[in-house]
Amino acid sequence: MSKIKIKQVRSRIGRPKDQKRTLDALGLRKMNQIVEHNVTPQIEGMIKKINHLITIVE
Repeated sequence: MSKIKIKQVRSRIGRPKDQKRTLDALGLRKMNQIVEHNVTPQIEGMIKKINHLITIVE
């Protein structure tokens, strides 16, 4: 299964609770933190929901 690296580049301050919970579910708790996940439909949906707060690291 392929992997994807996700980096948080914008702050969670002032964001709605559902976006904060999505960041927590992905394991992103600090700015510039990078996490790696398997590519699944659930992870892709989370990425789509908060794509303005994160970037995909190659």
